[in-house]
Amino acid sequence: MLSYAVRRLLGAIPTLLVILTITFFLVRLAPGGPFDGERTLPAEIERNLAAVYHLDEPLPMQYLRYLGQVAQGDFGPSFKYKDFSVTQLIWSGFPVSLQLGGTAMLLAVVIGTALGAFAALRQNSGLDHAVMGTAMVGIAVPNFVIAPLLTLVLGVHLGLLPTGGWGTWQQMLLPVVALALPQIAYIARMTRASMIELLRSNFIRTARAKGLPERVTILRHALKGALLPVVSYLGPATAAVITGSVVIEQIFGIPGIGRYFVQGALNRDYTLVMGVVIFYGVLIILFNLIVDLAYGLLDPRVRYD
Repeated sequence: MLSYAVRRLLGAIPTLLVILTITFFLVRLAPGGPFDGERTLPAEIERNLAAVYHLDEPLPMQYLRYLGQVAQGDFGPSFKYKDFSVTQLIWSGFPVSLQLGGTAMLLAVVIGTALGAFAALRQNSGLDHAVMGTAMVGIAVPNFVIAPLLTLVLGVHLGLLPTGGWGTWQQMLLPVVALALPQIAYIARMTRASMIELLRSNFIRTARAKGLPERVTILRHALKGALLPVVSYLGPATAAVITGSVVIEQIFGIPGIGRYFVQGALNRDYTLVMGVVIFYGVLIILFNLIVDLAYGLLDPRVRYD
């Protein structure tokens, strides 16, 4: 397993290099520059700023210089957040994004698995259709629509919850729910489909024929097998929730990485955008690797040779 993990990590290096290269040139193709929003500066000061941040060098030279910095774990200084490096900004926002995304995924797994199993045990009943219909709505409506609706109804009109900020459980509730709802729908549908298939399999019939209690048959055999597709989904989904909380963080004013990314893109803060994209790329690769390793532990048929 260790050699497999090392091979996967080494294989991720070209992927990260491609991500870095494409992002580097795309960011610089965007119109405007990092200092265009400032008040009109004397030409000499603009030249000095460009020289300090090496923006006066040819693009290939800037690329090679940045590549060398990243290889040493240095994402460079932020163009807009004075006296802060990109690494400092990422590490200041990551705990918040991780808490937001991790809580949302935990909520999605618990509720989605329960709803999916519940619907599978009552297949084709009214309850099954209601759960799956709600799940389809959860998938079809994106969270940048759900979040403002929740804010408007629960925060503005009813005044039950705060509409912004981060720190208390009341402030966490709306963004976590808005982020978790689509994932609840996906997990419920996957759990239901997998569990229906397993309930008709031979080993479940054998367990019932041996007289095992129905509760033991469902929880120990059917549900465990039904969770395998969910586990394989959790890796990219967790990474997507943590990295995809950009809109939610912006709507609720949460000081996470996503908010830095949006501000960096608007301000043409090249190094901040590059640093966040590379960090997200590393996260996605690591989460996928963790899930692949966990999948082997759950299913003995999986080999790493």
